[in-house]
Amino acid sequence: MSSMTIDQMFTGKPAARPAPRIGGRSGGRSSVRLTRRGRVVVVLLALSVVLLVGFALASGSVATDHPGTPAPTRVVQVGPGDTLWGIAATVAGDGDVRAMIAEIEDLNALDSGMVVAGQRLLVPAP
Repeated sequence: MSSMTIDQMFTGKPAARPAPRIGGRSGGRSSVRLTRRGRVVVVLLALSVVLLVGFALASGSVATDHPGTPAPTRVVQVGPGDTLWGIAATVAGDGDVRAMIAEIEDLNALDSGMVVAGQRLLVPAP
């Protein structure tokens, strides 16, 4: 069977086709078609809005006009066989050694707990 509709099968007449629409509108709805240039403009506008919102949120800086008081530190030179754990345990005394290791790593911008003999480390002063 080809492309016959049910109406055509029973009545033998071809089915009525809808009248062509004038003006390019379908059912009262307008369709917007963007050209490539239009899509680029929309994307650039969206990016600029996102950037403006980002700058607006980032403008609330956490910096203050008043300088803070630096924590008192002292310099310790790593000897042969010394470890960061041993140095932190000495500096921490009865305190938390892991917290002291984290503080020493932050003070010296260390990526790991690896230290080398002769290296100078800033440690919190007691």
